[in-house]
Parts: sequence; structure tokens; C-alpha cells
Amino acid sequence: MGLSRRSLLAAGGALGAVAATAHPATAGTPGREAGAPGRGTGRHRVRTGFERLAADGYAPLAGQRVGVVTNPTGVTPDARHLVDVMHADERVDLIAVFGPEHGFRGTAQAGGSEGRYDDPATGLPVYDTYLKSGRPLADVFTASGVDTVVFDIQDAGARFYTYIWTLYDCMEAAALAGKRFVVLDRPNPVTGRAALGPVLDRAFATFVGREPIAQAHGMTVAELALLFNGEFLAAPVALETVRMTGWRRSDFFDSTGLPWVPPSPNMPTPETALVYSGTCLFEGTNLSEGRGTTRPFELLGAEGIDRRWAEAANALGLPGVRFREAYFAPTFSKFQGKTVGGVQLHVHDRESFDPVRTGIGLLVTARRSWSGFAWRPDNWIDKLTGSTRVRTLIDAGADTDEVVGAWQAGLKAFRAVRKEYLLYR
Repeated sequence: MGLSRRSLLAAGGALGAVAATAHPATAGTPGREAGAPGRGTGRHRVRTGFERLAADGYAPLAGQRVGVVTNPTGVTPDARHLVDVMHADERVDLIAVFGPEHGFRGTAQAGGSEGRYDDPATGLPVYDTYLKSGRPLADVFTASGVDTVVFDIQDAGARFYTYIWTLYDCMEAAALAGKRFVVLDRPNPVTGRAALGPVLDRAFATFVGREPIAQAHGMTVAELALLFNGEFLAAPVALETVRMTGWRRSDFFDSTGLPWVPPSPNMPTPETALVYSGTCLFEGTNLSEGRGTTRPFELLGAEGIDRRWAEAANALGLPGVRFREAYFAPTFSKFQGKTVGGVQLHVHDRESFDPVRTGIGLLVTARRSWSGFAWRPDNWIDKLTGSTRVRTLIDAGADTDEVVGAWQAGLKAFRAVRKEYLLYR
């Protein structure tokens, strides 16, 4: 992968986490803190980076003109948006908001944004970051007049979920513009136990994957920011991270006690995120990935598919999941208004469930059980998986184990680098 192994964590916090001596609330070994118990767990809830920033009186932002990169997920535990909270607090000088794909207030569908406007609730100028990077995005930061850019967006845990590349692009642009960058951490909703899946080949870099990380990265956004700064950015940004407390790597989102706000229109629940890093691969095929249904990425199908696909998928014996023969009519996207056949995933043991292996197994069995199977003509599957390898192996008749085995060497190397940037046990 050609990673530099330059470690910010060894740099005494100058470009890493907020130093304990400067901001005690943002450093130290993460542990359980008092608060509202997580639903059904009896455990204390997670405190997000924003909560800890506010509790510390916004000390890392003192004397700074601040802009925030966020979307509807930037909320407090009582579901207020952090922009509204910060705008009303005289301790922070919030002067701008930067909206990613789907927009700051979340009004746009996939592949869209809200453009430039003034937020009706606060009067703050909202700038569009979507599809901007490098110098053009740096110019947006400069024009906004901010000194510090703050990032707070809920991730879904997959390499091709574009918010992490908004993070990357904004870090790069902030460095070019000479701005500080502060990342407020939130949980990885599908745990941070392990990295899974193929690692991107840089020859296939796009907005669904800029750099060589695993398909399911198993990191939080603050950990990713440290990794990006330490391994990939040509000119590191002046980075600070504000950690969570109360989150452990084995935690799923429903144990955090935090409200789930859909990060994008087709990510309605944490259960969607659980399967997404595998079943989003169907965006690269002529099958529906369930957009336009109430269970996107859990329902998959196409015209002409029948019970044989579910039977073949169940025969694989994939851990933690079963497949039900399903029929549905998407209200938009592929097969809009048409009844299609396929499968619904039912994850019965999320501890053993491997979403990426499951996605590969479903591709293998879909191709074998339905004669109409085809890849998207633009080979989008290669951008999603990070190389031609998955597509060519499946076309050559490889089974699930052969495809999964082909990426293990690269995954092992990524895991070794990833380990250097983990903030939580």
C-alpha cells in the first residue's frame, strides 16, 4: 500500500488529539461516564465529542472565528442541532456552515446538495462543499472568513460512504488555506472491532474512496482524521480531535444511548448501516439495492429473480444472517414502480455477521442463479471494491472464499497501520 507510517500519535499531540494539559476534557483514557443509560443495556451512555467540547466551554475554539462542516446528524443527546446550540452561545464565534452531500439540513437526495444559501434558522451563511476539493474548496474556506473548521458528521463505517472523504477533502483544503481543523468524534455505528474487506488501489480513487483503506474500516471519524493526516495528506493540517467518552470498540449504536438521525436519506436505521458495507456493492450491478423501499440495502432484487437466489444464498451458511425470498416495488431509483424479486437480509447474530463477506456471497449467488445478472456498464463495482479484482474473480467463476481470500494480504497490511491510530479500547 505504500503507507508512510508517519504517526501523529507519537508527536505529542501537536497534530493529534487535544493535549491533556490544555483541554483535560478531551484527553485521557476513554471510560464509562455518568449519564443516561443506553437503551436496554444498563450501561452509561456515550458522550460525543461535541458534548465534551461544550462542557469544556469551547476552549479549543477560544478567540477563533469558527465554521462547521455538518449535516442533520450533528445533534446533541436531546436532538438539538449543534449549529443552533453554538449559534446561541456567546462563548463561540460561529460565522459559517459548510454542507456536504445531501446538504446541511439534509434536503437533497443521493448525488445532490443544497448549494449556497443563508440558513433561515440562524441567518448563518451555508457554503456547499459537495464535489469540491483542493484549491477550490480552500478558496471557500478563505472566502468564509473562518480561522478554524470544525467537523461533526455521523459516519456509517464504510469506505464508500462519502462523508469520510468530505472529511479528507476538508482537511486537505484547510491545510492549503492555513486553517485549523477540529474533529468532534462520534461512534462507528457498527463497532470498531475490525477492518474488513478489500483495500483500495489508488488507481481507482474517486469520491467513494480517495485512499487505501479497507471497505469496512472499523474506525471512528477522529481516528480516520489522524490516519489521513499521518499517512495520506501531502501537507498535514493543524489537527485537533475531541474524543468521546463511554464508547468501546465492541459497541453497536443501540448501546450508546444516543439518538439515531439518518446520515443520508437511504440510511434510515443503524440496521441499515450494519449491512451497508457489503450490500452497497449492488450499486455496481443491474439489481436494485433497495433504494425506494423502506429497507434500503436490506432488500435486493430485480425483475426475473425468484426463490432460487434466496435458496443459494442460504446454502452458503454465512454466519449471523439468513435470507428471505422477497418481492418489492421501489418508489424511485432502479425498477421504479415495478415489482421485482430478490432477497431480504435478516441479521440474527450481529456479533458473528461479516457484512463484506455477505455482500460477496450475494454477488456470487446472484450471478449463478439469475441469467440476467450484469455489472453496471461503467464498472462502478471496481470503484466500490477498489480494484478490478472482485469483478474479474466473480466473472471467472470464483466462489466466496476465493474472492475473500484474494484481499487478505492487503487487509493485513492496512490493519497494522490502522492500529497506530486507534483512540479507544
